[in-house]
Parts: sequence; structure tokens; C-alpha cells
Amino acid sequence: MSQPVMRMPLRKILPGLFLLAVTLSSCSSSKLPVAQVSTVSQAESRYQQATDLIARKKYSKAIEVLESLLFSTRASNLEDDVLHSLANSYYQKKQYLLAADMYRRLLQQTPGSPFAKNAQFQLAKSYEKLSPFYELDQEYTVKAINEFATYLDEYPVDDSAQAQGDAELYKELLKVDPTNASYKAKYDAAMSQLSNEAPVSYSKSAILKLRDRLAHNRYSIAQQYVRLKKYRAADIYFDVIINQYPDTKWVKSAWLGKIDTSIRRSKWFEARQTIERFQQLYPANSKEVEGSYKKVMEHFSKVRDTES
Repeated sequence: MSQPVMRMPLRKILPGLFLLAVTLSSCSSSKLPVAQVSTVSQAESRYQQATDLIARKKYSKAIEVLESLLFSTRASNLEDDVLHSLANSYYQKKQYLLAADMYRRLLQQTPGSPFAKNAQFQLAKSYEKLSPFYELDQEYTVKAINEFATYLDEYPVDDSAQAQGDAELYKELLKVDPTNASYKAKYDAAMSQLSNEAPVSYSKSAILKLRDRLAHNRYSIAQQYVRLKKYRAADIYFDVIINQYPDTKWVKSAWLGKIDTSIRRSKWFEARQTIERFQQLYPANSKEVEGSYKKVMEHFSKVRDTES
């Protein structure tokens, strides 16, 4: 029984791919209308120009060329190459919102592209770059977390073997057709993936960092309400940190803040329960709540004395 093609070693399928590439290269012009061949050739030439500009780090000029190709390469073999190169160029120019838009368009318009994995990762990194100081609106922080989470859902394991295989494949194909801009872009993408820090590890680390920023944002809002003596509102934000961000460094401060606001609101039973919970979670830090615990117990003592 013959072995499925997808399981065959790369060295066994490369010769066939080379032959196919040569055959298509030699006969494609005879099967396409002259006008279409001219358009394709012109687009490939312009794309080659853009990749040369990128190689020389002339990203602004490359962007001009690639933007002019967005319409003419739609639904063609160059579509994902143009979108990926344009997104990368925007990213290099620190135009992260435009980069994010192009990475998303690539994922939506060419979901089967070999660039899709890298595009999902770079989309998350673009939003990470847009994530602001903790006191500002955190819309992009949330988006970055969601996109990193999507990457981890879809690509839970760093597949360096796949990237290595792609690099070998397109390196050999470039020997057959060294001027093919698409082959060069895919080879460069595979090599870039091999040289990058492992995306899965990076994504996990980034999510923790971004969640910590969100928790800091919620804590700063709670503190503002405390200064305004709006203790109930502050209490809500302390609860948000405790319930939604227990893995961040702000959760301990949120417990202490909740104890304080409960006492200020004369919620004595709630304050006592919160103190006891804090002591269970942070036994080494029990001294930090001794004053609050004493104040709560004095209240209950006074109540008993009054009742008696």
C-alpha cells in the first residue's frame, strides 16, 4: 500500500515539487490571456521591488509599493504575501494599529496561508505594543490578551520542526526559481520563526504581564474611589481584582483595601470574614491586619456590652 504524501519525508517530495514549479513556470504564460499574464508579471515585479526595499530596511518606500498592490493582488497567489509583508513593514515602522489591521485581514481573507500562524502571533504583539500605561484606557490590553489566548488555543506547541521544514522547502524552490518573490517571502518567514523567541512561551509570559497591568488599573480606580470616600464603589473594584485577577501581584493589596473599606462602611461581619480569609491566604503577613482585627473585635465587644 502506498504511503500518504503528507507522511513522506521532505527529500522524497521535493523533486516532484521542483518539477511542478519548473513546469508551471514554463507553461503558465501560454495558458493565461496576455493581459492577465502582464498584470501578474507586473505585480510580481512590484512585489519583488518591495521585498528588496524591506531587505534594505526602507520600510516607508516598501509600504508605498505594497499598498499599491493590495487591490491588484486580491484573490491571487500573492495576496497573503502582500498582506504579510505590508503588516510587517507597518510593525517595523511602529505603526501598530495599521499592522494589526493587516494581520487581521490576512487571517480573514487567507486563513489557509502559511503566514497565518505568524500573523496571529504578530497581531497579538501589535496590540501588546498599543497597550498603554496602567492609568489609561485598557482596550488594547484586553485585545492583546485575547489574541495571545487565541494563539495558544490554535498553536499550543511551538512547532519548530514545521518551520524548519518550510525553510528547507523554500530554500530548494528558490534554487529552481531564484527570482520568485513569494518563495523568498515564505523562506524569510520560516527563518524568522526559527530565530524568534518561542512564541508559546512569549504568549504565556505576555498574558501574565498584561493581566497584571489590568489589575493595577482596577486597583488605581479603587484607590481613587477611596480618596473620594465612595467606599462601596471602591469595594466593587477590590472584589474585581480578588475574583478576576488572583494571579497578579495586586491581589494582596486588594484584600487589604477591602478590609479597610468594609470597616469604613461599618460592615463588621464582612470585615471579620475578610480578615480571616486574608490570614488563611497570607499567614506570614497576619501582622498587617492585627490593627483592623482589633478594631473589629472591639466593635463586637461593645455590642455585647450594650445588649447585656
